[in-house]
Amino acid sequence: MRRVVDVSAATAILGHGLLYIPYGGIVQEMDEKLKKSRLARLGRIEGQVRGIARMIKEDRYCIDVLTQIRAVRAALARVEEEILREHLQHCVAHAFDAGTGRDKQDKIDEILAVLGSRRA
Repeated sequence: MRRVVDVSAATAILGHGLLYIPYGGIVQEMDEKLKKSRLARLGRIEGQVRGIARMIKEDRYCIDVLTQIRAVRAALARVEEEILREHLQHCVAHAFDAGTGRDKQDKIDEILAVLGSRRA
């Protein structure tokens, strides 16, 4: 459920239009050009994954399957890096410019949690 907040009052309180930065962060729409590019890239990755499934059904040589899996992982990593870079440049930068000390620490903790889970 969405809660309506008096933006002018929130701006006066914190200077960035929110009474607090919500746990999920400040949701901004992704630039339309970037969104289309990422969706196209993810569509290609999806096709690669289907191709890998087909290779397995056809009992293709294991090294060929593994090579394709590595390619998919690398492509996903590139998308992840782009999104992380944008998050740092926009969302985190905004929290550091306009947020409270707690907002800043929340963003740091959020990033560390995501980066820590990448190793798993």
